[in-house]
Amino acid sequence: MVGTTSAPSTLDPAGSWDGSWELFRNVYQTLLAYPDGATTPQPDAARNCAFTDSGARTYRCELRSGLKFADGDKLDAAAVKYSIDRIRSVNAPSGPAGLLGSLDRVQVTGDREVVFHLNKPDTTFPFVLATPAMSIVDPDDYPAHALRKDDSVHGSGPYVLKSYQDGKRAELVRNDNYQGFADRQNDAVTIRYFQDSATMVKALRSGDIDVTYRGLAASDIIALEAHSDTDLQLIDGTGTDISYLVFNPKDPWAKVPAVRKAVAQLVDRAAIAHTVYKDTVDPLYSMVPAGLTGHTTGFFDDYGDPSTSKARKILADAGITQRVPLTFWYTTDRYGSETGQMFQELKQQLDDSGLFTITLRSRPWKTYVVGYQKGEYPVFGRGWFPDFPDADNFIAPFVGEQNALGTPYPSPVITGKLLPESRSERDRGEVVKEFEEAQRILVDDARLIPLWQGRQYVAASDDISGGEQALDPSTIMMMWELHRKTSW
Repeated sequence: MVGTTSAPSTLDPAGSWDGSWELFRNVYQTLLAYPDGATTPQPDAARNCAFTDSGARTYRCELRSGLKFADGDKLDAAAVKYSIDRIRSVNAPSGPAGLLGSLDRVQVTGDREVVFHLNKPDTTFPFVLATPAMSIVDPDDYPAHALRKDDSVHGSGPYVLKSYQDGKRAELVRNDNYQGFADRQNDAVTIRYFQDSATMVKALRSGDIDVTYRGLAASDIIALEAHSDTDLQLIDGTGTDISYLVFNPKDPWAKVPAVRKAVAQLVDRAAIAHTVYKDTVDPLYSMVPAGLTGHTTGFFDDYGDPSTSKARKILADAGITQRVPLTFWYTTDRYGSETGQMFQELKQQLDDSGLFTITLRSRPWKTYVVGYQKGEYPVFGRGWFPDFPDADNFIAPFVGEQNALGTPYPSPVITGKLLPESRSERDRGEVVKEFEEAQRILVDDARLIPLWQGRQYVAASDDISGGEQALDPSTIMMMWELHRKTSW
């Protein structure tokens, strides 16, 4: 029994670019994934994959033989092509079509061979194929131009979704037709979805659940650490999830660069990390988190410590002498129980400066998404759990006309020069210059203001093993790693 505060927004891979991927990873299958602690994509449904040209524009995959979906239908190269093509044909507002910007066309060259033709060099394409967004679905059961609406979904992954109650629970049982790298250490997993950390931890302490893997509140983490419960364990791992603010250029105040820069000058990240999150997160001064190639501290380099006098000068130089009214929006049930407290802290920081008047508004995630996609929010909070562990994934998804923000962010130097240059480099350690320049542009624009970088905490009863191995590089839990300890 596994608990989380991150419930899926949809069960169809073509409709989700969010935490729904957690369930997808365990029910569906992708050509590539991250077995055995790998940090670069390795074969899963594929037997092998590779670029077949020197220009990184042709990527070929050969499937394992005898692949089947959970219901026994054949999984072949045509199903792979269908699955990838329908992401773009459905083109869901909250879907992952934006990840396929470099894909020109998908070609089936045999029953088990599929070739991806790219419109530009893109050495990050294998990482894209390894995301749960590229889950392979059965063409007989998933419409080509619309999202599947029912809950009786199935794929070819390690588990079958036996039953599902939206926002409450997902029951997974072993898929006997599965062929892939996952060495399942259990026969069944039930995921329970909670509205808050306190209720989830209470369930953990009472034995109603065995593991929690997303959404632990800072106070609960501190309590688990302090009491050193003999029947519970807390696993503290490196995280690359980030929290940030988005400014909507449609808003008359948020579109003003000086307003955004004044906010950047006033935000006290250290206070947020310490006061709200009890030092269970780290202040972040770049959209690319620490630990990834290309990370910088651009916002600290430019703004230094929070300063009301500097912020006042930024506004005055732009001819703004009145208090600036801004409405900040946040979601109540996606990024942890402290989200509301964090926005109260932001409001206090900005209000106390005498330069801003901040109004706070909030919505549950499902309606919150609709609002930011429609451009309703002047300023709004988002979190980002990486699609893949590369700096590209902390820049590319947020820029361009179609992006993960629902708010167009044209940046021709990033999209037309820096990203293409970095994606032509097969050695991902050799792209520091391009990512540093891209981050410089993001700092100068201040359309996105990073706040903090998280860590990954897994709390579990003492008789559960596998928690250390269960998180992949994108911090998605591979449920098959969890098992009960056996006594000798």
